[in-house]
Amino acid sequence: MGTCNLNHSQQDIRLKFESQKAFLPTVLSHTLDRYLEKANSQETLNELFHLLKKYDLSTSEEQESRNEKLKEIML
Repeated sequence: MGTCNLNHSQQDIRLKFESQKAFLPTVLSHTLDRYLEKANSQETLNELFHLLKKYDLSTSEEQESRNEKLKEIML
């Protein structure tokens, strides 16, 4: 994924998550939903946005990679 100079807000992440929720594994979706209830650093918000962006259009291998990165962030 390329780098982006835009800073994404908590609301941006929530909207992106809601649009991609149906494509995420159920357990990961529930965990991420709870994770988004807390405040996160700008760096984390930006990373979350780009992991969720076009998730539904990614290959299954790319989705697995993104799932692992999402899990790492939420640890």
